[in-house]
Amino acid sequence: MFSYSDERFADLQLLRYQLPGFEQLTLLQKRYVYALSKATLYGRDITFDQFGKYNLCIRKMLEAVYTDPGIDRHTEDFKALEIYLKRIWFSNGIYHHYDCGKFQPGFSEEYLRRVLAEIPVDNLPLREGETLDDLCQELFPVIFDPAVLPKRVNKNDGEDLVMTSACHFYQGVSQQEAEDFYQQQKFSCLDGEPPSYGLNSTLVKKDGRLYEDVWRIGGRYSKAIEQIVYWLEQAKSYAENSRQVRIIEFLIDYYKTGDLQCFNAYCKEWVSEHEGRIDFVNGFIEVYADPLGMKGSWEGIVEYKDLEATKRTQTISRNAQWFEDHSPVDSRFRKKQVKGVTANAICAAMLGGDEYPSTAIGINLPNADWIRAEYGSKSITISNITDAYNKAAHGNGFKEEFVIDESTLAMINQYGDVCDDLHTDLHECLGHGSGQLLPGTDPDALKAYGNTIEEARADLFGLYYMADDKLVELGLLPDGEAYKAQYYSYMMNGLLTQLTRIQPGHQIEEAHMRNRALIARWCLENGNTLSLVKREGKTYLRINDYVALRLQIATLLAEIQRIKSEGDYETARELVERYAVKVDPVIHEEIQERYKRLNLAPYKGFINPRLIPVKNELGEITDIQVDYTEGYTQQMLRYSTEYGTLI
Repeated sequence: MFSYSDERFADLQLLRYQLPGFEQLTLLQKRYVYALSKATLYGRDITFDQFGKYNLCIRKMLEAVYTDPGIDRHTEDFKALEIYLKRIWFSNGIYHHYDCGKFQPGFSEEYLRRVLAEIPVDNLPLREGETLDDLCQELFPVIFDPAVLPKRVNKNDGEDLVMTSACHFYQGVSQQEAEDFYQQQKFSCLDGEPPSYGLNSTLVKKDGRLYEDVWRIGGRYSKAIEQIVYWLEQAKSYAENSRQVRIIEFLIDYYKTGDLQCFNAYCKEWVSEHEGRIDFVNGFIEVYADPLGMKGSWEGIVEYKDLEATKRTQTISRNAQWFEDHSPVDSRFRKKQVKGVTANAICAAMLGGDEYPSTAIGINLPNADWIRAEYGSKSITISNITDAYNKAAHGNGFKEEFVIDESTLAMINQYGDVCDDLHTDLHECLGHGSGQLLPGTDPDALKAYGNTIEEARADLFGLYYMADDKLVELGLLPDGEAYKAQYYSYMMNGLLTQLTRIQPGHQIEEAHMRNRALIARWCLENGNTLSLVKREGKTYLRINDYVALRLQIATLLAEIQRIKSEGDYETARELVERYAVKVDPVIHEEIQERYKRLNLAPYKGFINPRLIPVKNELGEITDIQVDYTEGYTQQMLRYSTEYGTLI
């Protein structure tokens, strides 16, 4: 029997997602999904290395301990090591996947050194000529000393964000040197189609010289990329149409050359393909893991359209020009002609890299503003992932604890799911795809604040239109009251409940959390629409005026769009630092105590289904079966063995 909930440890819960309708795909489509899935899984080691220089070595070392049959598995130290390793698997490294802080192990240095000495030395990730003592000397400070490389991505204002971040995108380079290096590249290439500077390289300083170590075949990550390309070549044979073949060919050229103009060509072709039911993302895409917002983390997702749910998203995309024309932002920042905006509800068939085990529920690509303006964008809402989240949350007591009263709770229970899905659609399809930069504005002008501002812009766009009569007219919402469920849930999260994800004494780090805090706190402090009230010692949100709240959202959306369109770094910095970063320690402690009593895990991720080819006596694939029985540990160890390519 299929189960949505599987395993829990630390602050994490693992869920499963189902592949509804997969059995109805044609054999060719199933083969296409299978080959693309293999290409997706081979990128795993790249993400580990990007998220920290020592991640792969630490993972391999601990996996050697964990799988050794001679180690006593019943001690408290071993159990603590097991949890630590499971967290590393989940976060693609030794840093928390959301707040970027380094995990502190529950076992001692003495224990780890002793068990390492008990296992065959050939099982350890030793370089040529390296001894166990050398390995321990290099890795133990990284694992056990809280002061050594403490944060994967540091965004503290006033600090050198590159030198103080442990992510592996820069080597020996300061923030100023990195910014100057890429600014010079932009000055030297003012014509043509601008590349996404720095997207696919490690910036290295050696002997006083800066250069890019490009991620390509023959360059950094070559062994992993070779396998990705092999399976992309296989996928070409099963593509649904000729444009899908061209997309894969452009992507392969990019992986072979590392040329960002090849990536531009791939993006333009990819965003123009709409006929097939199967699609995928594979490559160095999102830049949230880079403190400067330039380097792309490797990620992969294979998907097929959810035909019924896509009717909703396509209704939105067909009306994209209406939404753009009626946006409350300055007309200078609106697109006169919205091009190529498409939106689909999809089912994820395989997750990889930075999309696994924790994944987004919606995606809008490409990220380059000029491609969006000239060629359009694709948006997806991942319906089987949101379905798994919804089923896991059913009846867990969270809303009952934090929603202010029974009438508001009833409203959220009635409208919440449909509003959540719709807001995701609006955020991805219209929000990210809306607006335009003024001529001459550097798309990277907002620097470390760019990700937060962009997510706030997309969320505000969605929130503004949630309350518009147009959504009822289009049949996307049942009535004019439904939007209030989204407004309440969103503001409650931004002001209160997302604090369950913050460690005591920490600030808000992650861009999406900062975005939600910025919007909710700005609305709280700049009007009388929201109040935080106490009842029996507990803090609740009260919305005093939903109509006026929408006007506030419109005002903030107009300002956020202006900031992005003009590249106004100073105002972006002021807004984020004032509203999006700091945490009230008193409210924080209260929210965490209330949440703790619910015995819930604040973070959730997913175990992939296993796609198993069925072959005839000639070795030909006659079907692809979906298996949901693989456990979390079993899957992670198999991936490390089957898809491990990098040292």
